[in-house]
Amino acid sequence: MITAVHRKWNTKQTDLTKAARLAEDASLHRLTATVLVARGIETANEAATFLAPSLSDMLDPHLLQGMDTAVARLLTARRNRETVCIYGDYDVDGITGTALLVSFLRQTGFSCRYFIPNRFDDGYGLNREAIQGIIALGTDLIVSVDCGITAVDEALFCTGQGIDLIVVDHHLPKETIPAALAVINPVQPGCPYPFKSLAGVGVAFNLLVALRKALRDEGGFPGAGEPDLRDWLDLVALGTIADVVPLTGQNRILAFHGLRQITNSIKPGIRALKRVAGITGGVTCGQVGFRLAPRLNAAGRMESAVPGVDLLLSADQAESEGIAAELDAANAERQAVERRILDEAIAMVEASGAYPGCRSIVLSSPNWHQGVVGIVASRLVERYHRPTILISLDEEGNAKGSGRSIPGFHLLDAITACAGFLERFGGHRYAAGIGLRADAVVSFAAAFEAEAARLLTDGDLVAQLDMDAEARPDDITPELARELKRLEPFGAGNPEPALLMRGVRVMEQRMVGDGHLRLRLSAEGRHFNAIAFRLASRQVPGMVDIAFFPEMNEWNGNSTLQLRVKDLRPAE
Repeated sequence: MITAVHRKWNTKQTDLTKAARLAEDASLHRLTATVLVARGIETANEAATFLAPSLSDMLDPHLLQGMDTAVARLLTARRNRETVCIYGDYDVDGITGTALLVSFLRQTGFSCRYFIPNRFDDGYGLNREAIQGIIALGTDLIVSVDCGITAVDEALFCTGQGIDLIVVDHHLPKETIPAALAVINPVQPGCPYPFKSLAGVGVAFNLLVALRKALRDEGGFPGAGEPDLRDWLDLVALGTIADVVPLTGQNRILAFHGLRQITNSIKPGIRALKRVAGITGGVTCGQVGFRLAPRLNAAGRMESAVPGVDLLLSADQAESEGIAAELDAANAERQAVERRILDEAIAMVEASGAYPGCRSIVLSSPNWHQGVVGIVASRLVERYHRPTILISLDEEGNAKGSGRSIPGFHLLDAITACAGFLERFGGHRYAAGIGLRADAVVSFAAAFEAEAARLLTDGDLVAQLDMDAEARPDDITPELARELKRLEPFGAGNPEPALLMRGVRVMEQRMVGDGHLRLRLSAEGRHFNAIAFRLASRQVPGMVDIAFFPEMNEWNGNSTLQLRVKDLRPAE
Protein backbone atom coordinates (compact mmCIF):
# COMPACT_ATOMS: atom_id res chain seq x y z
CA MET A 1 0.00 0.00 0.00
CA ILE A 2 1.31 3.47 -0.96
CA THR A 3 0.39 5.96 1.72
CA ALA A 4 -0.57 9.47 0.67
CA VAL A 5 2.24 12.00 0.90
CA HIS A 6 1.72 15.06 3.08
CA ARG A 7 1.10 18.06 0.85
CA LYS A 8 1.16 21.81 1.14
CA TRP A 9 -2.26 23.31 0.47
CA ASN A 10 -2.57 26.27 -1.87
CA THR A 11 -5.83 28.04 -2.65
CA LYS A 12 -5.83 29.55 -6.12
CA GLN A 13 -6.17 33.33 -6.22
CA THR A 14 -9.03 33.70 -8.67
CA ASP A 15 -10.70 36.95 -9.72
CA LEU A 16 -14.03 36.52 -7.91
CA THR A 17 -15.58 39.43 -9.81
CA LYS A 18 -14.99 37.58 -13.10
CA ALA A 19 -16.29 34.38 -11.53
CA ALA A 20 -19.49 36.09 -10.36
CA ARG A 21 -20.03 37.58 -13.82
CA LEU A 22 -19.49 34.20 -15.49
CA ALA A 23 -21.85 32.50 -13.02
CA GLU A 24 -24.58 34.99 -13.93
CA ASP A 25 -23.98 35.07 -17.68
CA ALA A 26 -23.67 31.28 -18.06
CA SER A 27 -26.20 30.31 -15.34
CA LEU A 28 -23.59 28.38 -13.37
CA HIS A 29 -22.98 27.83 -9.67
CA ARG A 30 -20.43 30.26 -8.29
CA LEU A 31 -18.02 27.41 -7.49
CA THR A 32 -18.21 26.00 -11.03
CA ALA A 33 -17.63 29.48 -12.41
CA THR A 34 -14.67 29.98 -10.06
CA VAL A 35 -13.09 26.73 -11.26
CA LEU A 36 -13.56 27.75 -14.90
CA VAL A 37 -12.10 31.24 -14.42
CA ALA A 38 -9.06 29.69 -12.71
CA ARG A 39 -8.57 27.67 -15.93
CA GLY A 40 -8.73 30.71 -18.17
CA ILE A 41 -12.40 30.39 -19.17
CA GLU A 42 -13.98 33.78 -18.48
CA THR A 43 -16.93 34.29 -20.86
CA ALA A 44 -20.23 32.51 -21.37
CA ASN A 45 -19.22 31.56 -24.93
CA GLU A 46 -15.92 30.09 -23.76
CA ALA A 47 -17.76 28.17 -21.04
CA ALA A 48 -20.28 26.81 -23.54
CA THR A 49 -17.48 25.62 -25.84
CA PHE A 50 -15.63 24.00 -22.93
CA LEU A 51 -18.66 22.29 -21.42
CA ALA A 52 -19.94 20.95 -24.75
CA PRO A 53 -16.89 20.10 -26.92
CA SER A 54 -17.81 19.86 -30.60
CA LEU A 55 -16.10 17.94 -33.38
CA SER A 56 -16.88 20.92 -35.62
CA ASP A 57 -14.18 22.79 -33.70
CA MET A 58 -11.44 20.43 -34.86
CA LEU A 59 -8.64 22.27 -36.64
CA ASP A 60 -7.90 21.84 -40.34
CA PRO A 61 -5.49 18.87 -40.55
CA HIS A 62 -3.76 20.46 -43.52
CA LEU A 63 -2.26 22.98 -41.11
CA LEU A 64 0.06 20.16 -40.11
CA GLN A 65 3.30 20.50 -42.04
CA GLY A 66 3.87 17.50 -44.31
CA MET A 67 0.21 16.54 -44.49
CA ASP A 68 -0.33 17.27 -48.19
CA THR A 69 2.72 15.23 -49.22
CA ALA A 70 1.73 12.31 -46.98
CA VAL A 71 -1.84 12.20 -48.28
CA ALA A 72 -0.70 12.36 -51.91
CA ARG A 73 1.74 9.48 -51.36
CA LEU A 74 -0.91 7.34 -49.69
CA LEU A 75 -3.32 7.94 -52.57
CA THR A 76 -0.62 6.78 -54.97
CA ALA A 77 -0.07 3.65 -52.87
CA ARG A 78 -3.78 2.84 -53.07
CA ARG A 79 -4.01 3.41 -56.81
CA ASN A 80 -0.91 1.30 -57.48
CA ARG A 81 -1.90 -1.44 -55.02
CA GLU A 82 1.31 -0.92 -53.07
CA THR A 83 1.75 -2.42 -49.63
CA VAL A 84 1.88 -0.01 -46.68
CA CYS A 85 3.44 -1.01 -43.36
CA ILE A 86 2.47 0.87 -40.20
CA TYR A 87 5.44 0.93 -37.81
CA GLY A 88 4.14 1.70 -34.31
CA ASP A 89 5.46 2.12 -30.80
CA TYR A 90 4.84 -0.47 -28.08
CA ASP A 91 2.96 1.79 -25.63
CA VAL A 92 -0.81 2.41 -25.66
CA ASP A 93 -0.44 5.54 -27.81
CA GLY A 94 1.52 3.55 -30.39
CA ILE A 95 -0.75 0.50 -30.15
CA THR A 96 -3.92 2.53 -30.71
CA GLY A 97 -2.29 4.68 -33.40
CA THR A 98 -1.25 1.52 -35.24
CA ALA A 99 -4.69 -0.07 -34.94
CA LEU A 100 -6.31 3.19 -36.06
CA LEU A 101 -4.27 3.49 -39.27
CA VAL A 102 -4.34 -0.21 -40.14
CA SER A 103 -8.10 -0.49 -39.61
CA PHE A 104 -8.95 2.59 -41.64
CA LEU A 105 -6.55 1.82 -44.49
CA ARG A 106 -7.75 -1.76 -44.83
CA GLN A 107 -11.38 -0.64 -44.81
CA THR A 108 -10.73 1.90 -47.56
CA GLY A 109 -8.97 -0.42 -49.98
CA PHE A 110 -5.30 -0.30 -49.00
CA SER A 111 -3.00 -3.29 -48.69
CA CYS A 112 -1.68 -2.78 -45.17
CA ARG A 113 0.34 -4.65 -42.55
CA TYR A 114 1.91 -3.50 -39.32
CA PHE A 115 5.03 -3.91 -37.21
CA ILE A 116 5.48 -3.22 -33.49
CA PRO A 117 9.07 -3.44 -32.20
CA ASN A 118 9.79 -5.69 -29.26
CA ARG A 119 10.82 -3.57 -26.27
CA PHE A 120 13.63 -5.96 -25.37
CA ASP A 121 14.90 -7.18 -28.74
CA ASP A 122 14.35 -4.15 -30.99
CA GLY A 123 14.28 -1.22 -28.55
CA TYR A 124 12.35 1.99 -29.03
CA GLY A 125 11.53 3.44 -32.43
CA LEU A 126 12.68 2.68 -35.94
CA ASN A 127 15.73 0.45 -36.36
CA ARG A 128 17.59 -0.74 -39.42
CA GLU A 129 17.21 -4.48 -38.86
CA ALA A 130 13.46 -4.20 -38.49
CA ILE A 131 13.21 -2.02 -41.59
CA GLN A 132 15.18 -4.60 -43.57
CA GLY A 133 12.75 -7.29 -42.49
CA ILE A 134 9.76 -5.13 -43.42
CA ILE A 135 11.21 -4.44 -46.88
CA ALA A 136 11.91 -8.14 -47.39
CA LEU A 137 8.20 -8.83 -46.95
CA GLY A 138 7.44 -6.68 -49.99
CA THR A 139 6.58 -3.35 -48.38
CA ASP A 140 6.50 -0.25 -50.59
CA LEU A 141 5.76 2.48 -48.02
CA ILE A 142 6.42 2.73 -44.26
CA VAL A 143 4.35 4.99 -42.02
CA SER A 144 5.63 5.36 -38.48
CA VAL A 145 3.22 6.34 -35.70
CA ASP A 146 4.19 7.64 -32.25
CA CYS A 147 7.86 7.31 -33.17
CA GLY A 148 10.29 8.32 -35.90
CA ILE A 149 11.00 11.99 -35.20
CA THR A 150 14.54 11.16 -34.06
CA ALA A 151 15.13 8.43 -36.68
CA VAL A 152 17.61 10.45 -38.76
CA ASP A 153 19.85 7.52 -39.72
CA GLU A 154 16.92 5.19 -40.31
CA ALA A 155 15.26 7.69 -42.67
CA LEU A 156 18.46 7.85 -44.72
CA PHE A 157 18.57 4.07 -44.75
CA CYS A 158 15.02 3.94 -46.14
CA THR A 159 16.00 6.36 -48.87
CA GLY A 160 19.00 4.21 -49.73
CA GLN A 161 16.76 1.16 -49.99
CA GLY A 162 14.38 3.00 -52.31
CA ILE A 163 11.45 2.96 -49.90
CA ASP A 164 9.42 5.99 -48.83
CA LEU A 165 8.96 6.83 -45.16
CA ILE A 166 6.20 8.98 -43.64
CA VAL A 167 6.78 9.95 -40.01
CA VAL A 168 3.67 10.54 -37.87
CA ASP A 169 4.83 11.56 -34.40
CA HIS A 170 4.34 14.02 -31.55
CA HIS A 171 7.60 13.77 -29.62
CA LEU A 172 10.15 16.55 -29.45
CA PRO A 173 12.62 16.47 -32.35
CA LYS A 174 16.35 16.81 -31.95
CA GLU A 175 18.45 19.27 -33.94
CA THR A 176 18.03 17.38 -37.21
CA ILE A 177 14.64 16.41 -38.66
CA PRO A 178 14.68 13.04 -40.46
CA ALA A 179 14.90 13.32 -44.25
CA ALA A 180 11.71 11.31 -44.72
CA LEU A 181 9.28 11.83 -47.60
CA ALA A 182 6.96 13.56 -45.12
CA VAL A 183 7.17 14.37 -41.43
CA ILE A 184 3.87 15.14 -39.66
CA ASN A 185 4.53 16.42 -36.15
CA PRO A 186 2.96 19.58 -34.66
CA VAL A 187 6.08 20.38 -32.61
CA GLN A 188 8.56 20.29 -35.48
CA PRO A 189 10.04 23.69 -36.37
CA GLY A 190 7.93 25.69 -38.79
CA CYS A 191 4.71 23.71 -38.38
CA PRO A 192 1.76 26.17 -38.36
CA TYR A 193 -0.66 23.81 -36.60
CA PRO A 194 -1.47 25.85 -33.48
CA PHE A 195 -2.21 23.03 -31.01
CA LYS A 196 1.08 21.44 -30.01
CA SER A 197 -0.01 18.80 -27.50
CA LEU A 198 -1.59 16.04 -29.59
CA ALA A 199 -0.77 12.44 -28.74
CA GLY A 200 0.65 10.28 -31.51
CA VAL A 201 -2.78 8.75 -32.13
CA GLY A 202 -4.20 12.28 -32.36
CA VAL A 203 -1.73 13.16 -35.12
CA ALA A 204 -2.65 9.90 -36.87
CA PHE A 205 -6.36 10.76 -36.62
CA ASN A 206 -5.69 14.09 -38.34
CA LEU A 207 -3.99 12.16 -41.14
CA LEU A 208 -7.15 10.09 -41.56
CA VAL A 209 -9.36 13.20 -41.64
CA ALA A 210 -7.26 14.62 -44.47
CA LEU A 211 -6.99 11.27 -46.27
CA ARG A 212 -10.74 10.62 -46.14
CA LYS A 213 -11.43 14.02 -47.72
CA ALA A 214 -8.90 13.32 -50.47
CA LEU A 215 -10.45 9.90 -51.13
CA ARG A 216 -13.91 11.50 -51.27
CA ASP A 217 -12.69 14.16 -53.71
CA GLU A 218 -11.38 11.55 -56.13
CA GLY A 219 -14.50 9.40 -55.91
CA GLY A 220 -13.07 6.77 -53.61
CA PHE A 221 -16.37 6.09 -51.84
CA PRO A 222 -18.98 5.04 -54.36
CA GLY A 223 -22.53 4.76 -53.09
CA ALA A 224 -22.84 4.99 -49.30
CA GLY A 225 -19.39 3.59 -48.56
CA GLU A 226 -17.75 6.61 -46.88
CA PRO A 227 -16.49 5.64 -43.42
CA ASP A 228 -17.62 7.61 -40.36
CA LEU A 229 -14.46 8.67 -38.54
CA ARG A 230 -16.36 8.85 -35.26
CA ASP A 231 -16.19 5.05 -35.26
CA TRP A 232 -12.45 5.33 -34.58
CA LEU A 233 -12.63 7.89 -31.77
CA ASP A 234 -12.60 5.10 -29.16
CA LEU A 235 -9.04 4.27 -30.23
CA VAL A 236 -8.09 7.95 -30.25
CA ALA A 237 -9.38 8.46 -26.71
CA LEU A 238 -7.61 5.35 -25.40
CA GLY A 239 -4.23 6.52 -26.70
CA THR A 240 -4.71 10.19 -25.86
CA ILE A 241 -5.70 9.57 -22.24
CA ALA A 242 -3.11 6.84 -21.70
CA ASP A 243 -0.31 9.10 -22.96
CA VAL A 244 -1.19 11.73 -20.31
CA VAL A 245 -1.20 14.64 -22.77
CA PRO A 246 -3.10 17.77 -21.66
CA LEU A 247 -6.86 17.24 -22.02
CA THR A 248 -7.39 20.74 -23.34
CA GLY A 249 -8.15 22.16 -26.78
CA GLN A 250 -8.16 19.49 -29.48
CA ASN A 251 -7.42 16.70 -27.01
CA ARG A 252 -10.48 17.60 -24.93
CA ILE A 253 -12.69 17.29 -28.01
CA LEU A 254 -11.17 13.92 -28.94
CA ALA A 255 -11.33 12.53 -25.40
CA PHE A 256 -14.86 13.81 -24.75
CA HIS A 257 -16.34 12.14 -27.82
CA GLY A 258 -13.97 9.17 -27.69
CA LEU A 259 -15.05 8.21 -24.17
CA ARG A 260 -18.65 8.06 -25.38
CA GLN A 261 -17.48 5.86 -28.25
CA ILE A 262 -15.68 3.51 -25.83
CA THR A 263 -18.85 3.31 -23.72
CA ASN A 264 -20.94 2.33 -26.75
CA SER A 265 -18.22 0.66 -28.84
CA ILE A 266 -19.23 -2.20 -31.09
CA LYS A 267 -15.59 -3.26 -31.58
CA PRO A 268 -15.27 -6.81 -30.22
CA GLY A 269 -11.81 -6.05 -28.85
CA ILE A 270 -12.86 -3.04 -26.81
CA ARG A 271 -15.95 -4.83 -25.52
CA ALA A 272 -13.78 -7.76 -24.41
CA LEU A 273 -11.23 -5.42 -22.83
CA LYS A 274 -13.95 -3.67 -20.84
CA ARG A 275 -15.31 -7.00 -19.69
CA VAL A 276 -12.02 -8.30 -18.26
CA ALA A 277 -11.47 -4.89 -16.64
CA GLY A 278 -14.89 -5.09 -14.97
CA ILE A 279 -16.20 -1.90 -16.59
CA THR A 280 -19.89 -1.38 -17.22
CA GLY A 281 -21.82 1.80 -17.95
CA GLY A 282 -20.21 5.09 -18.88
CA VAL A 283 -16.42 4.95 -19.22
CA THR A 284 -14.33 7.61 -17.49
CA CYS A 285 -10.79 8.88 -17.92
CA GLY A 286 -9.83 7.17 -14.67
CA GLN A 287 -11.06 3.82 -15.96
CA VAL A 288 -9.07 4.25 -19.16
CA GLY A 289 -5.93 5.27 -17.28
CA PHE A 290 -6.07 2.67 -14.51
CA ARG A 291 -7.98 -0.29 -15.93
CA LEU A 292 -8.05 -0.37 -19.74
CA ALA A 293 -4.67 1.13 -20.65
CA PRO A 294 -2.63 -1.01 -18.20
CA ARG A 295 -4.04 -4.16 -19.75
CA LEU A 296 -3.21 -2.98 -23.28
CA ASN A 297 0.25 -2.01 -22.02
CA ALA A 298 0.90 -5.18 -20.06
CA ALA A 299 1.87 -7.46 -22.93
CA GLY A 300 4.33 -4.91 -24.31
CA ARG A 301 5.88 -4.40 -20.88
CA MET A 302 6.34 -8.09 -20.21
CA GLU A 303 6.97 -9.44 -23.73
CA SER A 304 5.41 -8.20 -27.01
CA ALA A 305 2.79 -5.49 -27.65
CA VAL A 306 1.43 -7.29 -30.72
CA PRO A 307 -1.53 -8.89 -28.86
CA GLY A 308 -2.75 -5.40 -27.97
CA VAL A 309 -2.96 -4.42 -31.64
CA ASP A 310 -4.49 -7.78 -32.57
CA LEU A 311 -7.19 -7.22 -29.93
CA LEU A 312 -8.12 -3.77 -31.24
CA LEU A 313 -8.20 -5.05 -34.84
CA SER A 314 -10.13 -8.24 -34.16
CA ALA A 315 -13.59 -8.56 -35.72
CA ASP A 316 -14.35 -11.83 -33.91
CA GLN A 317 -15.82 -11.75 -30.39
CA ALA A 318 -14.51 -15.19 -29.37
CA GLU A 319 -11.00 -14.34 -30.57
CA SER A 320 -11.21 -11.00 -28.76
CA GLU A 321 -12.27 -12.66 -25.51
CA GLY A 322 -9.24 -14.96 -25.71
CA ILE A 323 -6.77 -12.15 -26.35
CA ALA A 324 -8.33 -9.99 -23.62
CA ALA A 325 -7.95 -12.85 -21.16
CA GLU A 326 -4.26 -13.15 -22.11
CA LEU A 327 -3.78 -9.41 -21.60
CA ASP A 328 -5.56 -9.59 -18.25
CA ALA A 329 -3.22 -12.38 -17.14
CA ALA A 330 -0.19 -10.40 -18.35
CA ASN A 331 -1.45 -7.41 -16.38
CA ALA A 332 -1.75 -9.53 -13.23
CA GLU A 333 1.82 -10.73 -13.77
CA ARG A 334 2.95 -7.14 -14.29
CA GLN A 335 1.25 -6.07 -11.07
CA ALA A 336 3.02 -8.81 -9.11
CA VAL A 337 6.39 -7.85 -10.57
CA GLU A 338 5.64 -4.18 -9.90
CA ARG A 339 4.81 -4.86 -6.24
CA ARG A 340 8.04 -6.80 -5.75
CA ILE A 341 10.21 -4.12 -7.37
CA LEU A 342 8.42 -1.38 -5.43
CA ASP A 343 9.01 -3.13 -2.11
CA GLU A 344 12.69 -3.60 -2.99
CA ALA A 345 13.09 0.01 -4.11
CA ILE A 346 11.44 1.40 -0.96
CA ALA A 347 13.70 -0.79 1.17
CA MET A 348 16.75 0.55 -0.70
CA VAL A 349 15.69 4.17 -0.18
CA GLU A 350 15.01 3.64 3.51
CA ALA A 351 18.25 1.70 4.06
CA SER A 352 20.38 4.32 2.33
CA GLY A 353 19.49 7.03 4.82
CA ALA A 354 19.69 9.59 2.01
CA TYR A 355 16.02 10.59 2.18
CA PRO A 356 14.84 13.26 2.93
CA GLY A 357 18.17 15.01 2.37
CA CYS A 358 18.51 13.84 -1.22
CA ARG A 359 17.18 15.86 -4.14
CA SER A 360 16.72 12.83 -6.41
CA ILE A 361 16.43 9.05 -6.33
CA VAL A 362 18.44 6.82 -8.69
CA LEU A 363 18.35 3.07 -7.99
CA SER A 364 19.49 0.02 -9.94
CA SER A 365 19.24 -3.75 -9.73
CA PRO A 366 19.87 -6.79 -11.93
CA ASN A 367 16.60 -8.25 -10.65
CA TRP A 368 14.31 -5.58 -12.04
CA HIS A 369 12.19 -6.05 -15.15
CA GLN A 370 13.02 -3.44 -17.75
CA GLY A 371 9.39 -3.06 -18.81
CA VAL A 372 8.13 -2.24 -15.32
CA VAL A 373 10.72 0.13 -13.81
CA GLY A 374 8.97 3.21 -15.23
CA ILE A 375 5.74 2.40 -13.42
CA VAL A 376 7.61 1.84 -10.17
CA ALA A 377 9.46 5.13 -10.63
CA SER A 378 6.04 6.82 -10.74
CA ARG A 379 5.08 5.13 -7.47
CA LEU A 380 8.26 6.36 -5.80
CA VAL A 381 7.58 9.91 -7.00
CA GLU A 382 4.14 9.65 -5.38
CA ARG A 383 5.71 8.47 -2.13
CA TYR A 384 8.85 10.65 -1.88
CA HIS A 385 8.20 13.58 -4.25
CA ARG A 386 11.65 13.41 -5.80
CA PRO A 387 12.69 13.02 -9.46
CA THR A 388 13.27 9.27 -9.71
CA ILE A 389 15.10 7.00 -12.15
CA LEU A 390 15.06 3.21 -11.80
CA ILE A 391 17.58 1.18 -13.78
CA SER A 392 17.52 -2.46 -14.85
CA LEU A 393 20.93 -4.15 -15.24
CA ASP A 394 21.57 -7.13 -17.51
CA GLU A 395 24.19 -9.86 -17.51
CA GLU A 396 26.19 -8.20 -20.30
CA GLY A 397 26.86 -5.00 -18.37
CA ASN A 398 24.12 -2.95 -20.00
CA ALA A 399 21.75 -0.72 -18.07
CA LYS A 400 18.38 0.63 -19.14
CA GLY A 401 16.44 3.05 -16.98
CA SER A 402 13.17 4.90 -16.88
CA GLY A 403 12.51 8.10 -14.97
CA ARG A 404 9.62 10.22 -13.74
CA SER A 405 9.68 13.75 -12.41
CA ILE A 406 7.89 16.35 -10.28
CA PRO A 407 6.54 19.80 -11.17
CA GLY A 408 9.30 22.36 -11.55
CA PHE A 409 11.98 19.89 -12.67
CA HIS A 410 12.47 19.27 -16.40
CA LEU A 411 13.64 15.67 -16.41
CA LEU A 412 14.95 15.56 -19.98
CA ASP A 413 16.96 18.77 -19.51
CA ALA A 414 18.53 17.40 -16.33
CA ILE A 415 19.40 14.10 -18.01
CA THR A 416 20.86 16.00 -20.97
CA ALA A 417 23.21 17.76 -18.54
CA CYS A 418 24.45 14.29 -17.53
CA ALA A 419 24.73 12.98 -21.08
CA GLY A 420 28.44 12.26 -20.77
CA PHE A 421 27.62 9.14 -18.76
CA LEU A 422 24.93 7.89 -21.16
CA GLU A 423 24.89 6.02 -24.45
CA ARG A 424 21.37 7.14 -25.35
CA PHE A 425 18.44 8.96 -23.80
CA GLY A 426 15.17 10.64 -24.69
CA GLY A 427 11.89 11.82 -23.27
CA HIS A 428 10.29 15.04 -22.07
CA ARG A 429 9.63 17.14 -18.97
CA TYR A 430 8.01 14.46 -16.81
CA ALA A 431 9.22 11.12 -18.23
CA ALA A 432 12.41 9.88 -19.85
CA GLY A 433 14.40 6.78 -20.69
CA ILE A 434 18.15 6.23 -20.57
CA GLY A 435 20.68 3.64 -21.72
CA LEU A 436 24.19 3.33 -20.30
CA ARG A 437 26.85 0.89 -19.17
CA ALA A 438 26.35 -0.66 -15.76
CA ASP A 439 29.72 0.61 -14.57
CA ALA A 440 28.59 4.19 -15.25
CA VAL A 441 25.46 4.04 -13.08
CA VAL A 442 27.10 5.30 -9.88
CA SER A 443 28.73 8.24 -11.65
CA PHE A 444 25.50 9.09 -13.46
CA ALA A 445 23.54 8.98 -10.20
CA ALA A 446 26.00 11.40 -8.59
CA ALA A 447 25.83 13.78 -11.55
CA PHE A 448 22.04 13.63 -11.63
CA GLU A 449 21.84 14.35 -7.89
CA ALA A 450 24.17 17.34 -8.35
CA GLU A 451 21.96 18.67 -11.15
CA ALA A 452 18.84 18.20 -9.03
CA ALA A 453 20.50 19.94 -6.09
CA ARG A 454 21.39 22.85 -8.36
CA LEU A 455 17.86 23.26 -9.71
CA LEU A 456 15.49 22.27 -6.91
CA THR A 457 14.65 24.33 -3.83
CA ASP A 458 13.33 22.99 -0.53
CA GLY A 459 9.88 24.19 -1.55
CA ASP A 460 10.02 22.19 -4.79
CA LEU A 461 10.40 19.00 -2.75
CA VAL A 462 7.07 19.44 -0.97
CA ALA A 463 4.07 18.12 -2.86
CA GLN A 464 1.45 20.77 -3.54
CA LEU A 465 -2.32 20.44 -3.49
CA ASP A 466 -4.03 23.28 -5.35
CA MET A 467 -7.54 24.13 -4.23
CA ASP A 468 -9.79 25.71 -6.86
CA ALA A 469 -12.19 27.40 -4.46
CA GLU A 470 -13.46 27.48 -0.89
CA ALA A 471 -16.90 25.99 -0.36
CA ARG A 472 -19.56 26.54 2.28
CA PRO A 473 -21.54 23.56 3.57
CA ASP A 474 -24.74 24.85 1.96
CA ASP A 475 -22.97 24.94 -1.44
CA ILE A 476 -22.61 21.17 -1.49
CA THR A 477 -25.63 19.73 -3.25
CA PRO A 478 -26.35 17.03 -5.82
CA GLU A 479 -26.90 19.84 -8.34
CA LEU A 480 -23.36 21.16 -7.81
CA ALA A 481 -21.91 17.65 -8.08
CA ARG A 482 -23.66 17.10 -11.41
CA GLU A 483 -22.59 20.51 -12.71
CA LEU A 484 -18.93 19.95 -11.80
CA LYS A 485 -19.10 16.59 -13.56
CA ARG A 486 -19.71 18.52 -16.79
CA LEU A 487 -16.07 19.64 -16.60
CA GLU A 488 -15.03 16.08 -17.47
CA PRO A 489 -12.96 14.52 -18.89
CA PHE A 490 -10.43 15.22 -16.16
CA GLY A 491 -6.74 14.58 -16.61
CA ALA A 492 -3.50 16.37 -17.35
CA GLY A 493 -4.18 20.03 -18.13
CA ASN A 494 -7.72 19.76 -16.76
CA PRO A 495 -7.39 18.16 -13.32
CA GLU A 496 -10.37 17.21 -11.26
CA PRO A 497 -11.24 20.26 -9.10
CA ALA A 498 -10.40 20.30 -5.41
CA LEU A 499 -12.63 22.33 -3.11
CA LEU A 500 -11.71 23.48 0.40
CA MET A 501 -14.13 23.29 3.32
CA ARG A 502 -13.01 24.40 6.78
CA GLY A 503 -14.14 23.40 10.24
CA VAL A 504 -15.67 20.03 9.46
CA ARG A 505 -16.41 17.63 12.35
CA VAL A 506 -15.60 13.94 11.96
CA MET A 507 -18.62 12.14 13.41
CA GLU A 508 -17.72 8.59 12.39
CA GLN A 509 -14.73 6.91 10.75
CA ARG A 510 -13.76 3.38 9.83
CA MET A 511 -11.07 1.80 7.71
CA VAL A 512 -12.19 0.04 4.53
CA GLY A 513 -10.37 -1.73 1.72
CA ASP A 514 -6.66 -1.24 1.28
CA GLY A 515 -6.02 1.69 3.59
CA HIS A 516 -9.08 3.85 2.89
CA LEU A 517 -11.31 5.78 5.31
CA ARG A 518 -15.10 5.84 5.29
CA LEU A 519 -16.22 9.02 7.05
CA ARG A 520 -19.38 10.67 8.31
CA LEU A 521 -18.86 14.44 8.44
CA SER A 522 -20.84 17.37 9.82
CA ALA A 523 -20.60 21.12 9.22
CA GLU A 524 -23.06 23.90 10.05
CA GLY A 525 -25.94 21.50 10.42
CA ARG A 526 -25.21 19.60 7.20
CA HIS A 527 -24.15 15.94 7.24
CA PHE A 528 -22.08 14.28 4.52
CA ASN A 529 -20.92 10.78 3.66
CA ALA A 530 -17.30 10.75 2.55
CA ILE A 531 -14.57 8.41 1.34
CA ALA A 532 -10.85 9.18 1.76
CA PHE A 533 -8.67 6.90 -0.37
CA ARG A 534 -5.25 5.90 1.02
CA LEU A 535 -5.64 8.14 4.07
CA ALA A 536 -6.23 5.48 6.74
CA SER A 537 -2.73 6.08 8.16
CA ARG A 538 -3.61 9.66 9.08
CA GLN A 539 -4.66 10.58 12.60
CA VAL A 540 -8.12 12.11 12.14
CA PRO A 541 -8.96 14.59 14.93
CA GLY A 542 -12.49 15.74 15.69
CA MET A 543 -12.32 18.96 13.64
CA VAL A 544 -10.65 19.04 10.24
CA ASP A 545 -10.31 21.03 7.07
CA ILE A 546 -10.88 18.91 3.96
CA ALA A 547 -9.88 19.13 0.34
CA PHE A 548 -12.54 17.26 -1.60
CA PHE A 549 -14.58 16.73 -4.73
CA PRO A 550 -18.37 16.26 -4.50
CA GLU A 551 -19.80 13.42 -6.56
CA MET A 552 -22.86 11.28 -6.95
CA ASN A 553 -22.24 7.75 -5.70
CA GLU A 554 -24.16 5.23 -7.78
CA TRP A 555 -24.89 1.96 -5.97
CA ASN A 556 -27.64 -0.63 -6.36
CA GLY A 557 -29.71 1.73 -8.46
CA ASN A 558 -29.47 4.55 -5.92
CA SER A 559 -27.66 7.87 -6.41
CA THR A 560 -26.43 9.67 -3.28
CA LEU A 561 -24.17 12.65 -2.65
CA GLN A 562 -20.67 11.75 -1.47
CA LEU A 563 -17.54 13.77 -0.75
CA ARG A 564 -14.36 12.20 -2.08
CA VAL A 565 -11.71 13.55 0.28
CA LYS A 566 -8.36 14.20 -1.38
CA ASP A 567 -6.60 15.34 1.80
CA LEU A 568 -7.39 16.48 5.31
CA ARG A 569 -5.65 18.33 8.13
CA PRO A 570 -6.47 19.53 11.66
CA ALA A 571 -8.81 22.49 11.41
CA GLU A 572 -7.01 25.83 11.33
